[in-house]
Amino acid sequence: MKRQHFRRKWYRVRQLLAALLARVHPEEQVLVRQVLTPGEQRLFGGMPRYDQRHCLDVYYTLYNAGYHDPLLLRAALIHDCGKVDDDGRGIPLLWYGLITLLKKYTPPLYAVLAIRGGGMLRPVQIYADHAWRGARMATAAGSPPEIIVTLRHYHDSAPVDRAALLQWADEQH
Repeated sequence: MKRQHFRRKWYRVRQLLAALLARVHPEEQVLVRQVLTPGEQRLFGGMPRYDQRHCLDVYYTLYNAGYHDPLLLRAALIHDCGKVDDDGRGIPLLWYGLITLLKKYTPPLYAVLAIRGGGMLRPVQIYADHAWRGARMATAAGSPPEIIVTLRHYHDSAPVDRAALLQWADEQH
């Protein structure tokens, strides 16, 4: 039990370091331009670099597992665009840690903040609504309905089809 607890903490430390050191390489920028429409490229480009890196990692997880469906891969590259607020600001990195702790240790408080979080607590609400927000943003960017449905439902408790695959790949990171 202690060993598993240590591994989980070390995993979170590695996640933080990876986010702080996140890079998107030039060849990956080319990939994004080749795979995404101009509107979707703007969604990808509007995310903080650590979210872009995460979306690329999810894309590669799907691709390397043999999933080459273009709509699924496009959804992977923009699946966290809803974490950007209406003013174009991403969720600050520190909030990811706080939100993880809230969800794990105080789920009722997280649920309240997810609904009523405003002001300085707005990142909790943005995080909680990011799948819905991302679907709305993809709609405005001209994405096809299949991508919009995937983005809207990949955080459901029992997603289906592309949303289930996206959830699986997202959980690997």
